[in-house]
Amino acid sequence: QVQLVESGGGLVQAGGSLRLSCAASGRTFSRYDLGWFRQPPGQEREFVAAIRSSDGRTYYADSVAGRFTISRDNSKNTVYLQMNSLKPEDTAAYYCAADPVGIATMVASRRKYEYWGQGTQVTVSS
Repeated sequence: QVQLVESGGGLVQAGGSLRLSCAASGRTFSRYDLGWFRQPPGQEREFVAAIRSSDGRTYYADSVAGRFTISRDNSKNTVYLQMNSLKPEDTAAYYCAADPVGIATMVASRRKYEYWGQGTQVTVSS
C-alpha cells in the first residue's frame, strides 16, 4: 500500500508561481513512476506531467510544457511540480499518482497509476 499526500496548493494571481509537493510512503520510492494530473471544475481528470523511475525522463502535457517542471527527491520520498507563469485555465484540483510496479502503458494514462493522493486545489485569478 502506498500513501500519497499532496501539499502546496493555493490562490495565486495569473503570472505567478506555485510549487506542489507530494510525499509518498514506501521503501521503494525510487522505483515508482510518478505523475501529476489535474481536474478542472466540471471536467475530467487530465494528465499534466510524469517522471519515470528508470531514467528520470520527464513528460508534459502540451498545455503546460515550458511552464511546469516535475522533479523528484528520492531521499525525501517526494515528487514536486513547479508551476510558473500560471494562467486562469490552470485552475484545478491537482493529484499526484504512483505506479510502483512499472505498468507498461502510456505515462499519460490514468490506468498506469494504482495509487492516488487526495488532491490539492490550485486557483489562479485573472
